[in-house]
Amino acid sequence: MVIHSLELETVCGITSRLPQNDKIEMAFWGRSNVGKSSLINSLMNRKSFARISSQPGKTQTINYYNVNDVFYMVDLPGYGYAKVSKETAAKWMKMIEKYLRTSQALRVVFLLIDIRHEPSEKDVNMYRMLLEQGFNPLIIATKADKISKNARAKHISRIEKKLQLLEGTPVVPFSVVSKEGKDEIWEYIDYFIREIPL
Repeated sequence: MVIHSLELETVCGITSRLPQNDKIEMAFWGRSNVGKSSLINSLMNRKSFARISSQPGKTQTINYYNVNDVFYMVDLPGYGYAKVSKETAAKWMKMIEKYLRTSQALRVVFLLIDIRHEPSEKDVNMYRMLLEQGFNPLIIATKADKISKNARAKHISRIEKKLQLLEGTPVVPFSVVSKEGKDEIWEYIDYFIREIPL
């Protein structure tokens, strides 16, 4: 997809009312510092549209990016917030759960997992929660350039086993550096736009 227009249209904090959009939404989620903002910037061919930080937990709102006036890319706050209070983390989680439960436009959640490490218990819990909410998340294995090609299959298998992925669930290795996986992610986005309209 060629990006003709891109706008950060809505930003929702803990007390905000969530919008009910008339275009489909695709959400991106993962633990803090998994590379979510970098992924969104890479997909959008922008260097700093989604704010990147070395400090985990920088995304503290639900951000709705209107892409080509065709669909919304929704950037959710990361989980496993290292430097926020339990009370604040619980409020963010409640906001995300409300979004997942109430959005009429959300069609798919891309769950980001760091390919270098075995998924954490938080990753497992979030994956199961998404299944319980009726979603079958697609997995994006970020930071793929950090491991050798020979180790790739072993690391992907570890992700599949730890999360107990449903059979047929795609795991897409992605690298901001090499752009590996970018075209494949866009193919899935195009599929959902084409096949699962609002």
